[in-house]
Amino acid sequence: MTHENDIADIAYVRAMAEEGRYAPPLNGPIMVAAALIFGAASLGQWAIQSGLVDVTPWAQLWVWLAAGAAFTVALVFLIRSARRKPGADTVRNNAISVAWSGVGYLIFTVWLSMMAVGFSTGDWNAMKLMPSLVFAAYGAAWLVAAAMSGIKWMNAVALLSFGGAVAMGAMADRVELYLVFVGLLMLVALLPGLVLMRREAARGV
Repeated sequence: MTHENDIADIAYVRAMAEEGRYAPPLNGPIMVAAALIFGAASLGQWAIQSGLVDVTPWAQLWVWLAAGAAFTVALVFLIRSARRKPGADTVRNNAISVAWSGVGYLIFTVWLSMMAVGFSTGDWNAMKLMPSLVFAAYGAAWLVAAAMSGIKWMNAVALLSFGGAVAMGAMADRVELYLVFVGLLMLVALLPGLVLMRREAARGV
């Protein structure tokens, strides 16, 4: 009886390992949502800073607060949906999920810190680093996703994200930065997210 149990346990572990090996990453819809929502916010900030829309400069804050709230709501539904999919509890998807959650917490915490600096000192120059931080954080998460999934093209997306971080720094004093920010989001979030969603569909998830 013990021998049969051991065989059953080995078979179960092997099945779990195979599931983890072939389970596709499930973060595609979240990447698409982030690209669309925060891309729209960046377009809004460009419209305000370029003078295309005549509103108070403080409207920029409300644009990003609205984007953050919209993404939070979307995230709740997308995470619930992902948890119901096969492969959601594999080591691969858990690690990728933690990596991207860390990115979200990092960006939000640093944004709050920079806001605190601005309100306490009246100097808002620190906010110019925010776009660079976003893409640097994305690059780190894509490296983790590539390592855990074995999907090599994610390394290229990571490198593009790091390059985008440097480009954001070089454009810090130009209003066109926000348009370039949108373009980069499409390349390192929207398009990869759509590819991952297609992989899910191909695997029948």
